[in-house]
Amino acid sequence: MLIDDEVELTKPLQAFLQQQGYFVTIAQSGEEGWQLWQREKFHLVILDWLMPGLSGLDLCRRLRQVDPTVPILFLTAKDTLDDRVLGLEMGADDYLVKPFELRELLARVRALLRRVNYPPALSYGNLSLDRDNSLCRRGGRVIHLSDKELQLLHFFLQNPHRVISHRELIHHLWGEENSPNSNALVAQIKLLRRKIDIPPDPPLIHTVYGKGYWFGQKN
Repeated sequence: MLIDDEVELTKPLQAFLQQQGYFVTIAQSGEEGWQLWQREKFHLVILDWLMPGLSGLDLCRRLRQVDPTVPILFLTAKDTLDDRVLGLEMGADDYLVKPFELRELLARVRALLRRVNYPPALSYGNLSLDRDNSLCRRGGRVIHLSDKELQLLHFFLQNPHRVISHRELIHHLWGEENSPNSNALVAQIKLLRRKIDIPPDPPLIHTVYGKGYWFGQKN
């Protein structure tokens, strides 16, 4: 999860990290980041310090109270030694000052994820998604997915056997600012189904009419 109120930074950074095989959810305030954290599991949190409302420092402290293991990386313009020390003392694992080089950020992200044995793949039955290489397989088939299809499948794999609302999926794929109408989500679901739910494999994406979708194999 990337938490920063500078849209001109978060959008290009999200695109860069997704090109490297990571799935990135953006929050544009500390409050939004906290709400997302309570609904979804994240393997890494990158956050700014200076945000209106709930500051990055306060959010870092709050996150560390509820999860002592999730890696937290400050990405901030606060560059004094005292700032760095305070950020680390509040629970951050690493601290990178803006402006920064993308290569250095990527190296720090990889190092933090290695430290907590970040799983390179998610799987369900005979379906697997290799996050590092953006590669999907079901049985013996290699399945090529678009960026949005990868994000969608990853979210399903993290949330099996529960009803996921249309709004939750739209927010995850496009965020609040750029949310399309529900037809865009229906189109993405249809495209993903065509690629992963091919007989004789049983379907995994199920429509729950009026509510959303359910991912998993039904008896």
